[in-house]
Amino acid sequence: MTTAEGTSRHAVVVGAGLAGITAALQLADAGVRVTLVEGRPRLGGLAFSFRRGDLTVDNGQHVYLRCCTAYRWFLDRVDGAALAPLQDRLDVPVLDVAPAGGPRLGRIRRNGLPVPLHLAAGLATYPHLSLAERASVGRAALALKRLDPADPALDGIDFATWLGRHGQSERTIEALWDLVGVATLNATAPHASMGLAAMVFKTGLLSEPGAADIGWARVPLGELHDTLARKALDSAGVRTETRTRVSSVSRAENGGWHVDMDGERLDADAVVLAVPQREAHALLPGGALADPDRLLDIGTAPILNLHVVYDRKVLRRPFFAALGSPVQWVFDRTDASGLKDGQYLAVSQSAAQDEIDTPVSELRGRYLPELERLLPATRGAEVRDFFVTRERTATFAPAPGVGRLRPTAHTRAPRLFLAGAWTATGWPATMEGAVRSGFSAAGAVLSELGHRHEHPLREAV
Repeated sequence: MTTAEGTSRHAVVVGAGLAGITAALQLADAGVRVTLVEGRPRLGGLAFSFRRGDLTVDNGQHVYLRCCTAYRWFLDRVDGAALAPLQDRLDVPVLDVAPAGGPRLGRIRRNGLPVPLHLAAGLATYPHLSLAERASVGRAALALKRLDPADPALDGIDFATWLGRHGQSERTIEALWDLVGVATLNATAPHASMGLAAMVFKTGLLSEPGAADIGWARVPLGELHDTLARKALDSAGVRTETRTRVSSVSRAENGGWHVDMDGERLDADAVVLAVPQREAHALLPGGALADPDRLLDIGTAPILNLHVVYDRKVLRRPFFAALGSPVQWVFDRTDASGLKDGQYLAVSQSAAQDEIDTPVSELRGRYLPELERLLPATRGAEVRDFFVTRERTATFAPAPGVGRLRPTAHTRAPRLFLAGAWTATGWPATMEGAVRSGFSAAGAVLSELGHRHEHPLREAV
């Protein structure tokens, strides 16, 4: 896209997480000249990989669902869809170690029937709930299906309160609602906005039969979000600068923007700040938001990941969720990490406020015995390595009332926009939300530049 004088319009995208990469690709595909600036030495934001000896390790386990159409677009756009396939049908093994008779395995799964019958058979045979509790889940699901997740009133109450009003016992919340909700919202029901919870469950479980089928990367995340993304950006003509910090964004005399970064000033027609909310607050020029300090009121929530390498295979399934144990979700990362001998398990712990700063030795002493309770094959296995990755600000906190704090892509400053999973996407802090925010920011830039464009998930706008 060019101006009347024939010079190419230039957009600067600050931050190369999924939101920034998406915005940069969308703008470049529309003919805008794009510079993407990232302070880290890699792309991908908080969904990345690193080397530990012979292993390639993801900082945390990330999954997506079939209903995550924006993230699926991203995978297609970087030629990575085949490396992160979806289940044919939702099937989540759930192991409860609390029963007196010993561990008991159940499954959350669907069939091919229409909504809501697609989950009815699986719920009817779910052994971790009583018959009465299963019936209550069905009634609550029907009530949830009637809700509008965008209703501001829902943002003001917590998920646990709503569940209690609809007859959900503590056991039902633990064995079903929180099992899913903690992993997707990064908060337990008492600390989660009902609006966001309604969006997750209505979209994931009650929109179409296959919506909740799970996908995850069979390769290191860095291969998708850094290597392949960088290749796509290069092919689109995006100039990508890593290890480069942006120090200020200021208005230029011609109505454009100056972006000051390490050793260079960029002149831009439009700027997208695709960085966490506190960084965006620091870079926003005066007057860009009516109340910029509201960004600082958007809290953060941590995720803890425990990594265990055994000398032998101890888990036959690709993943499972746990009940009656502090362990939440366990994934087999052996093949993806490049491990040639033994088995590598990643234990993903969301809403980890109470443990995020716990020393590794204490975590080892707490979780290795729990894995022995869950997986008898570990009892005779040698632990070759145990290490921890911590993301203290992994997501924004989905607390009640957060919806009114999340800004749209637009600011009050012409041609200055925001992106990131923390913006008003309607989704919690997921890879899907991040990509959707990139769509919104890029679309806003193109509209303000007077360029007709096509939203990847809708018709031309």
